[in-house]
Amino acid sequence: MKTLNDIKAELLADPATRAAYDALAPEFETARELVAARARAGLTQQQVAERMGTTQSTIARMESGRRPPSLRTVQRYAQALGCRAVVRIERAPA
Repeated sequence: MKTLNDIKAELLADPATRAAYDALAPEFETARELVAARARAGLTQQQVAERMGTTQSTIARMESGRRPPSLRTVQRYAQALGCRAVVRIERAPA
């Protein structure tokens, strides 16, 4: 039986699939950071939504990584967690 990692490795062996996957990395990195910050704050999606004045489904979409949120939305999200958002520009790996 193939594991998820086996299937992922097979799919990413295709250069076109790898390129598309790599292109989405920043969005998924942002999503992972949002989810991790919410977990550290000990809040549910519903609680964050209430603090932001939005719906739980909106928070779920933000955390899905399918579409990057605006910087202003990330700032509001951070504020709802009792945090602040920090933007940093780093040199891309060679």
